[in-house]
Amino acid sequence: MSMQAQIYDKLAAAISCKHLNVVNESHMHSRGEESHFKVVVVSEEFVGKRLLQRHRKVNEVLQQELAEHIHALSIHAYTPEEYSEKAGQIPDSPNCLGGSKLDN
Repeated sequence: MSMQAQIYDKLAAAISCKHLNVVNESHMHSRGEESHFKVVVVSEEFVGKRLLQRHRKVNEVLQQELAEHIHALSIHAYTPEEYSEKAGQIPDSPNCLGGSKLDN
């Protein structure tokens, strides 16, 4: 199973999502590994919770992957109302300038 699928399955099992998207952004980096991801999680569970609490929930679910496989994780955690207000538009991730990219 790919890391992208593993992340998706773990989040879907742990959080009741109205919308869930896991984007593999590893191609934006030079390591050639499946190690950079963006997750968009929309859930009623986030209503009344601060952004930090939402991120902690995602980090808790992906604790093992973050410790062993994931180098970078961009988390976008919204309530259904917040996601609707954004019309589903999520910010683009910046290109990575770390690692061997600095040597070029």
